[in-house]
Amino acid sequence: MMQSDTENQTRTGILSDICVLDLSRVRSGPTCVRQLCDWGARIIKIEPPEDTSEMGGPRDGPDFQNLHRGKESLTLNLKSIEGAKIFQQLVRNSDIVIENFRPQVKYKLGLDYDTLCDINPAIILASISGFGQDGPYKDRPGFDQVAQGMSGLMSITGEPGAGPMRVGIPLADLSAGLFAAQGILLALYERMSSGKGQWVQTSLLQSQIFMLDFQAARYAMNGEIPEQAGNNHPTSIPTGVFKTKDGFINIAASGEAIWQKLAIALGHAEWISEPEFSTAQARSQNRSKLGDKIDECTKTKSTSDWIAILNDDGVPCGPIYSIDEMFADPQIRHLQISQSVINSQSTEIPVLTQPLSLSRTPSTLDKAAPLIGEHTDKILNELGYEQSEVNHLRDNKHI
Repeated sequence: MMQSDTENQTRTGILSDICVLDLSRVRSGPTCVRQLCDWGARIIKIEPPEDTSEMGGPRDGPDFQNLHRGKESLTLNLKSIEGAKIFQQLVRNSDIVIENFRPQVKYKLGLDYDTLCDINPAIILASISGFGQDGPYKDRPGFDQVAQGMSGLMSITGEPGAGPMRVGIPLADLSAGLFAAQGILLALYERMSSGKGQWVQTSLLQSQIFMLDFQAARYAMNGEIPEQAGNNHPTSIPTGVFKTKDGFINIAASGEAIWQKLAIALGHAEWISEPEFSTAQARSQNRSKLGDKIDECTKTKSTSDWIAILNDDGVPCGPIYSIDEMFADPQIRHLQISQSVINSQSTEIPVLTQPLSLSRTPSTLDKAAPLIGEHTDKILNELGYEQSEVNHLRDNKHI
């Protein structure tokens, strides 16, 4: 909704007519915002006048640049009367507000849904918390690793008997951000018929539990408590990591047909009829013995040799890359998973692209993350403030 003439001329994408007020910090909220920004939404990142530190390193570092590309930065003191007044003006002309404060903070700042709805009935508020907007844990500070532990994820990650292990990415943060973005898009779609906004809520804990998928369903339906299985798939056998002549390989032989293809490709068709491997249940009961036998075979050739052999025979498999090896892979280079954007110093900065594509309306990455307050004057001028008024607001620490 809030678009200057210049913005209307330059913004492209499915969401180019949408304006988002971004109050989020750290990772879950910015992950949500990035999904809207890359598809064309105008993002106004509202920050305190002082340059507070963001988790993930310096502002010009890879984490901040990857999370906050494409935004405009407005410094605003939301605790001052003038700062709150400016924010309310922005709300009147915007579509979405995104925040990931602790639940009570929004009420203290007058950023709760009822207050925003009184200003603009069409506004959509998206709130991401650690544990939910209500309930006994609502006031606890949320953190990705805490959510990983409470969801049960750490109890099923790592080698058997080695103790709990976090996964190597902030999965709770990332999934909460993605689900919040999905909720926003649903609310935007519903608003087309009702004309009304609504409050979208998710949490790190809820999102992480949903991501457990079949592992959580095993307990919910059958009372089965999943355990750590290391690199082995918990239910599909043999699927796991196997040694090769020069390293390791992932092999995923799920289902009877692929298991038989694997046995034949390894040169041991007799395994198919051996009682200890002939059924899925037998292979599960004799997982370690079967894994040792497969290891003895795979150690005779290089990873690349086995990948060629197994792929030709229809057995899913792949290398286990370090991050630099991943970026060098020809398929990944073909997918253009990284793209450069230009920062305010005209320097190219590589960031990660969207993992999905639309045939007619692609995502757009064109600008790097902003300097703090880089667009403050421009945005206030759009609201009708004279430059002298902007200078006065800045001198009195309202912006």
